[in-house]
Amino acid sequence: MKRTIAILSIGFAAFAASAQQTADIHVSYDSKGRNWTTDSIETTRMSLLANTGQAKYFNDISLWNDSLNSTPKGKAELRKIIMATCMTQHPDGSISFDMRKGPVKKVNTYVFTDLGGNSLRYYSKFGDEQGYYDEPLDEMQWEITDSTTNILGYDCIMATTDYHGRRWTAWFTPDVPVPFGPWKLHGLPGLILKATTDNDRSFVATGIEKSDRKITPMYTPEDYQKKDRKKALSEHEYFKNNSESILRAKFGNVQFSDDYSNRPKYDATRYADEPDYKMK
Repeated sequence: MKRTIAILSIGFAAFAASAQQTADIHVSYDSKGRNWTTDSIETTRMSLLANTGQAKYFNDISLWNDSLNSTPKGKAELRKIIMATCMTQHPDGSISFDMRKGPVKKVNTYVFTDLGGNSLRYYSKFGDEQGYYDEPLDEMQWEITDSTTNILGYDCIMATTDYHGRRWTAWFTPDVPVPFGPWKLHGLPGLILKATTDNDRSFVATGIEKSDRKITPMYTPEDYQKKDRKKALSEHEYFKNNSESILRAKFGNVQFSDDYSNRPKYDATRYADEPDYKMK
């Protein structure tokens, strides 16, 4: 079965004229990756808002948290919501908190891609610091193959690329003429609906619909420091393997809920999506 979503083409000059555009589509993805502390596969629901020239990849709960935290009134409202959902008062009068019950921010990743500016900006948390870095779009070069499959009713074509230390295989559909996909993946003549690589990382679209949501810019960008990509990833690995000592040096001899002593060593060649910072 072949399905098509018509996308209105807009000139690149229009994208440069405004920092906030309206999306044409909203795509939901299941992002799967291996958790290095448990060596198990975990699934996270992510979203892509895109038109023919811009895209924003994010987690909706994180976006909701960050939008509220961007204003004093919103922060107060979020605290009330978290207290109501995470706090339990027991019959003996004691109170406990379980943050897993609440709509708390667990995903720090945001990816903004802009064809008009020929740029990709990646926001995340590296170690215990929030940061961002930019990279040019031409770092991702694809080889399109003759293999085809069908995903969500869309005819898709397979393409491959070597990117920052991983070999990616993606499936894109020309029936949705949007050159973006999950995470940083971009540059194919159609929407990427599935992508896999050799470290058990995968992205699979679970739904696609027309949208008029705004592609809003980053909330509180002043809280993020500009980083060098490879240096940021290296620092992030160091933090993972030395979390307890770093946090004790910063906060003193406090008790942590996580048992850092039993954590395995983080191996970037196995777990990192971009292990090229380890390569000579």
